[in-house]
Amino acid sequence: MKNFDFPESRSLKLMKVMGYNKHRLVRDIDCSSDLVIRGFRYLSDSLLIDVSSIDALIVVTQSPDFLMPSTSSVIQGELGLKQDMLCLDINQGCAGFIIGLIQAFSLLDQDSINRVALVNVDVLSRKVNRQDRNSYPLIGDAASIAIIDKKDGEEIWANLKMDGSRREALMIPAGGMRLPSSPETAEVYDAGDSNFRSKDNLKMDGSAVFNFVQTEVPPLISDILNFSGKSDEDIRAYAFHQPNKFMLEKLADKLGIKHEKIPMDVVERFGNNSGATIPTVLATNLKDQLISGKGLYCLAGFGVGLTWASMVMSIGPLDFCEQIDYP
Repeated sequence: MKNFDFPESRSLKLMKVMGYNKHRLVRDIDCSSDLVIRGFRYLSDSLLIDVSSIDALIVVTQSPDFLMPSTSSVIQGELGLKQDMLCLDINQGCAGFIIGLIQAFSLLDQDSINRVALVNVDVLSRKVNRQDRNSYPLIGDAASIAIIDKKDGEEIWANLKMDGSRREALMIPAGGMRLPSSPETAEVYDAGDSNFRSKDNLKMDGSAVFNFVQTEVPPLISDILNFSGKSDEDIRAYAFHQPNKFMLEKLADKLGIKHEKIPMDVVERFGNNSGATIPTVLATNLKDQLISGKGLYCLAGFGVGLTWASMVMSIGPLDFCEQIDYP
């Protein structure tokens, strides 16, 4: 709290309302591929998967190691995966896990692909100013790995919407070809209400994002339930992207969903780790039921882009569902 030019009492009140307590952040030397390689080596050393069986690697990230080559190529090379495979990066954030699943299921329709590794990873704390009280207390870093095998007879329903006209609600203004990083873009300025950042840092319009979620996500969830022919009674749990507890509580109320069916503690325990929040919910809140049996779940991601997507699908019983620490 002492990082911010802001009354500590108001910061503590905001902390309670937004539901954050601690967050997990990488060191300044850690990159996205480092987290993912650690995860794959754990899976391999624990004999949970044979990495040579992976036919396609999808990496969903907005914090790549390099502008080129792709982070999936970096991971493939470091792990020594087979050459006869597809490596693909997808530049997506909050809705990235859903978009990655859609891509993975499409790839599994190919005769030559039987196993897809879907990775969601971001180390966006390295792009957030520590004096930005809007973003820094909420941000977290994480990687997730989902192994998706081909299986017949499973029904999956998904919907996806995008609106790039509202892209400036969540963005990093500098660092790309439009505005390359420079000494000028690194200069820290007062963005208002005691939030300090540079153009190289993440910028979030909190009000715009809140209004977007409350306006666009409820009809998205209603539409996917109607499309799938399911109702709230059929859904065992909702695994939603985790922007903050306050936003999720308001979203649940608007949808008429009991709070206990939507885990909301990821930001409190780990921070908002972008697209990886959905698999974090699965691994930390729903692990036992996912391991023990099969159930119908509704997943949803919404944020940067602006992008919002949802999916209804049966999950379980899983072979593994674990959380490990880095390094």
